[in-house]
Amino acid sequence: MTTNHDVIQRWARARNAKPATIQGTEHDGRPGVLTFNFPGWREGGKIQQITWDDWFKTFDARRVNFIYQEQKSDGRQSNFFRTESPDRQDA
Repeated sequence: MTTNHDVIQRWARARNAKPATIQGTEHDGRPGVLTFNFPGWREGGKIQQITWDDWFKTFDARRVNFIYQEQKSDGRQSNFFRTESPDRQDA
């Protein structure tokens, strides 16, 4: 788990993933659900690539943690991640 922008960018770049949001989840002109556009993976064409600046502005404004996995149990690289608020009662 991290909030460090460099760690998040390194993790994403190692997977050739680009910062993105899910179309239709925007709030007042700002990105909605934060995600990544991984090569070869599309969620019904709803993924919209955004800049790192926009991704991190939203990430920081929401004060969330980036929870991620480097490798699967079999040693292969993992693309698993999620963002989660440390203030959630059920977190």
